[in-house]
Amino acid sequence: MYGATKLAQEHLLMAWAGAHDVITTVFRLQNVYGPGQSLTNSYTGIVSLFSQLARRGESIPLYEDGAITRDFVLIDDVADAIASVLDRADAPAGPLDIGTGVATTISDLARSIAEFHGAPAPHLTGKFRDGDVRHAACEIAPTEEALGWAPRFDLTAGVAALQEWIDRVDPR
Repeated sequence: MYGATKLAQEHLLMAWAGAHDVITTVFRLQNVYGPGQSLTNSYTGIVSLFSQLARRGESIPLYEDGAITRDFVLIDDVADAIASVLDRADAPAGPLDIGTGVATTISDLARSIAEFHGAPAPHLTGKFRDGDVRHAACEIAPTEEALGWAPRFDLTAGVAALQEWIDRVDPR
């Protein structure tokens, strides 16, 4: 349902743009995380949720088998991608994927965050989320070619940046 809604919004925007002869670039953002995101809103993503649990010394719970994959992209890379198109006379029309192009398992993400904080290893809960997509990652080569942009931060550097920011804004 979530993906269908996003695609419908893209189609509406592109139809309007076509009717008004406006070049429209649509960014398909992957799982965005990083400094500045809400630490209390459960809908802002699992990176901040996992970070909060690990900081408290709790084991991070994993759904299914922990092998669900996502493409996690640091907010700095998203901002760079958006900035790269703003002043271009030749802005590309249509959708562009903004991510790292790397599919990371939820288990690997959780393990990385737990290790950063010296928290216990993540554990499988056996729970499932109805309607959750098993694998979600993107192909960024077309975006890199169209914008001359590439992500600068891998997951390790991005997770570390988020943890350092959390420590500054929410000291223990």
